[in-house]
Amino acid sequence: MNFFAYLFQDWSANRQNFKAQLVLFMFRLVQTFNRYTITKIIFFPYFMFYRFWVEWHLGIELPRKLTIGRGLSLYHGQALVVNKSTIIGSNCVLRNSTTIGHKKLADGTFSGCPKIGNNVDIGANVCIIGDITIGNNVIIGAGSVVTKDIPADCIAVGNPARVLEK
Repeated sequence: MNFFAYLFQDWSANRQNFKAQLVLFMFRLVQTFNRYTITKIIFFPYFMFYRFWVEWHLGIELPRKLTIGRGLSLYHGQALVVNKSTIIGSNCVLRNSTTIGHKKLADGTFSGCPKIGNNVDIGANVCIIGDITIGNNVIIGAGSVVTKDIPADCIAVGNPARVLEK
């Protein structure tokens, strides 16, 4: 994939949502600069600008070390928090007030982060925590709390999340 195709890979998934297009363009750019040690030094001011503008001003935490597949859609990205070790597949949808990350275990250590498959639609105000796997083609209902694996091709809702149908 060429440089410009990489930067604009999420553009069509966020039609009519310029905020999401801008955030994901800046995210892909910061990921590109983060790949090489020399660019980390040269583009350090951009890293700070990205952090200030996207995380502090817009309220969307997409760390530069995060792994995301192509075609991510952000709907109302406000209050979106994703841990840097999370892996998100292609063509996923993230809505507002969603938290994805690790949890603190009983012994004081932290668990791993979620691995989210392709074509996953995550509703508003969802919390996905722990070393879990969410399969492909999953819909997670609004307000769900996901702490266990969810198989592919199903719908999950509730607190704690349970699979409704396959």
